[in-house]
Amino acid sequence: MRNIEIVQGILDSNEATAEGNRAAFDANGCLAVNVMASPGAGKTSFILRTIEGLGRDTRIGVIEGDMVSTVDAEKVQDAVSAVVQINTKGMPEACALVADMVHVALGRLPLDELDIVLIENVGNLLCPAEFNLGEHLRVVVSSTPEGDDKPLKYPLIFADADAVIINKSDLLPYVDFDMDKYTRAVRNLNPRAPFFPMSCKTGEGVAEWGAWLRNQRPNR
Repeated sequence: MRNIEIVQGILDSNEATAEGNRAAFDANGCLAVNVMASPGAGKTSFILRTIEGLGRDTRIGVIEGDMVSTVDAEKVQDAVSAVVQINTKGMPEACALVADMVHVALGRLPLDELDIVLIENVGNLLCPAEFNLGEHLRVVVSSTPEGDDKPLKYPLIFADADAVIINKSDLLPYVDFDMDKYTRAVRNLNPRAPFFPMSCKTGEGVAEWGAWLRNQRPNR
């Protein structure tokens, strides 16, 4: 007989840290939202519009994930109560945030003074879906110029989403994007996630999205 060695999965350690992160959010009554999208979909603009839609009575912190630079953190720092930048370049999981990175960031956020933490993940539709950060909600942002086939190419991230944003709706007349086709593709993967067509440029859909998100906090 041969001995078969069982090696603990690499994600097991991440899950344990993620549970610790979630416990910290819960202990402080803070809703954590993982925002995932491809580069150029408009994650940072979406976060700024979300902050605007929630209003000044909601205390918001932001964790910005990116390969390099502090550009996105600088864009949001004047609009939120606190912001932490995570740069992943040189790390093994450079293509996405992982729970350990978020754990370090939480040590620099005043969680007891925040209502919501928005986590802008690294621009990618593949890797971020693999790692639990301890978030309560996963939000996927698509943009109309990307095309309507993204749910078919990256099914996991859409199947796990708690909400789907279709950004840059103001460009629908000018790009090849079939909203019905896109919606059917997501619904086949995930029948429960609400859709929010939105334009960060015009403000379309911001109020509806903000109202839905605000209502999620008492449920936690």
